[in-house]
Amino acid sequence: MISKKAIDVVILDLKKLTSATDHFVICSADSDTQVKAIADSVETGMESLGENVWHKEGYHALRWIVLDYVDVVVHVFHKEERAFYNLDRLWGDAKRTEVQDPLAVPKPEPKKRRAAKKPIKK
Repeated sequence: MISKKAIDVVILDLKKLTSATDHFVICSADSDTQVKAIADSVETGMESLGENVWHKEGYHALRWIVLDYVDVVVHVFHKEERAFYNLDRLWGDAKRTEVQDPLAVPKPEPKKRRAAKKPIKK
């Protein structure tokens, strides 16, 4: 996901909340093309690990692709769909892990302005 510039990648640990799956991995993309590229990359990467997708949906519209690996369900959203369906909030009780690009250069924090020195009264 990160290699295809996915946005806001999170892992939700659902083990204590549902028996349907152990984890959701959720990310967003800026375009339909990027949604497909991310999903394709996930499938390729999982296949290289010997994991085949059990069920997949969403390739026809490219707005929300779901890749079900039974214990892990991957959701690749177009930004607007993610905001609309808001799985992050729906599963708000889940332990949340944010995934960052290890190669990303952190944005520098804005410099704080120093207060002007007041003259010393004598």
